[in-house]
Amino acid sequence: MTHDHDLVLRPTAAQTEAALNPPAGRHGGDLVVETLAGLGATTVFGVPGQHALPVLDALRRSGLRYVGLRVENNAGFAADAYGRITGEAAPLLLSTGPGALTSLPALQEAAAASAPVLAVSSQIPSTGLGGRRRGHLHELEDQAASFRGVVKSVHTARTQSQIPSAIAEAWRSALTVPFGPVWVEVPQDVLAEPARLPVVTAVDATPEELPPRPELTAVAADLLARAERPVIVAGGGVIRSDASGKLRQLAEKLAVPVVTTFGGKGAFPWNHPLSLRSWLEDRHTTDFLEDADVLLVVGSGLGELSSNYHTFRPRGTIVQIDADAGKLESNHPALGIHADARLALQALLETLEPVPAPAREKTEAAAGRARALLDRVGARIAAQGLELEQEVLASVRAALPAGSPSFWDMTVLSYWAWSAFDARRPNTMHSAQGAGGLGYALPAALGAAVAEPGQPVLAVSGDGGALYSVAELATARQHGLDVTWLIVDDGGYGILREYMSEAFGETHGTELAGPDFVALAESFGVPAVRTDPEGLRADLAEALSTPGPSVVVLPVTLRMFAPTHLS
Repeated sequence: MTHDHDLVLRPTAAQTEAALNPPAGRHGGDLVVETLAGLGATTVFGVPGQHALPVLDALRRSGLRYVGLRVENNAGFAADAYGRITGEAAPLLLSTGPGALTSLPALQEAAAASAPVLAVSSQIPSTGLGGRRRGHLHELEDQAASFRGVVKSVHTARTQSQIPSAIAEAWRSALTVPFGPVWVEVPQDVLAEPARLPVVTAVDATPEELPPRPELTAVAADLLARAERPVIVAGGGVIRSDASGKLRQLAEKLAVPVVTTFGGKGAFPWNHPLSLRSWLEDRHTTDFLEDADVLLVVGSGLGELSSNYHTFRPRGTIVQIDADAGKLESNHPALGIHADARLALQALLETLEPVPAPAREKTEAAAGRARALLDRVGARIAAQGLELEQEVLASVRAALPAGSPSFWDMTVLSYWAWSAFDARRPNTMHSAQGAGGLGYALPAALGAAVAEPGQPVLAVSGDGGALYSVAELATARQHGLDVTWLIVDDGGYGILREYMSEAFGETHGTELAGPDFVALAESFGVPAVRTDPEGLRADLAEALSTPGPSVVVLPVTLRMFAPTHLS
């Protein structure tokens, strides 16, 4: 029998020695850094600020790498990508007030995409908290209130003794499914005061697991085994939980076609006979999903983009697996299973173990249905005279190595990529479609390059989105990061131009005067080239194969394929 006292962790001799003899010159900032190191962090992203300087000082004396960006929102995007690529909680260091608030769009994207980001922010001195308006620099009446509706959890350390526990709790929260951004704030005086505590040497913050309820997986398995026209919708939750392999096993075991959402790109092989790919903004695909007698939705809330702008009207039974309880049955009635995608798919596979392999005829029939759908989609696209757009996207795919990650801003080419780009491998294609903000691609790509040194990374932006993050060319150059930035320059907000023209017949406020992006990049010391659709593949491939940052500018106006969410 095991008793609670048997589980108490006793310090090692080395830990006891370190605790009793802490080095001189430590302060509260050291407790932050020591806790992060004790949790396993190796890299911190951020932007300096006056109130956060003690943490910067502690980082200087630590073994952690600090990657400073030029804008807090961009630092948040970099941390977001680092978290997506590594599966680790990415520390993001912010200063009080304006610095903290500037990170909000990035944290919203991390929340929408379930990216684990641990934001640590300074706060005004303790004497100014509690509603007292003393006029401190960067003072907000309630700074944490600005983040409660955005991040997964908020944690506050009012004393030095609370710092390790607050950060550990936040770490556990960020890495407990569904992953997400979390917020920790510490007052300036607490960070600056000499440390009265021993060195933080061991921190336990094991994330909690979220297994499915067995009676629900039993019902789901029975529905799938008896279904005549089952279909699987694989969302971003499959990617976040590293469940792509189990998804493929299940699809093949039952001969079920699979469509991936835009956030789930790469969750299922693009050229697999059962692949429906990602043509969710297509009425043919919507009709196919509506015709399913059982629809298994894994790691998706069937939101606006995944339901063809809420025109999807299912006629069959939906089984929905999601780690976010708020997304279960939020759009359609379903057998809701609140669980981590990987654990739920494993439970389904184990429950279905006695089910015999599908007959060859059943597998061929399912593959035939998938092929017929893709043929209909292909014929519709072919009839729209969009050869240029398809050529540009094909050139990008041909130039990008199969294992290299790509990061896409909200631009016309990205909208094409959501539906038509073969991600080749799981967790390699990322876009800002979770929250839909501009400026994501370049700083996110920088975060990925930090996560996987030596691996070329692609960022794709329009000229409008590029101006949100152009300052980070300095970051790319300073750290020598292997990021190639493709800027599609159409002289404005191209996708908004299309939307406005379609809705109102004319445009306003969508045209932009922009810089010479080649000259601008070169002024940062970053090599750049201007290309055209015919030369894009070769120019992009050369840039990606050359170490260090680079920019490829493509002046071209691309069109979107016709909307198909109307019956």
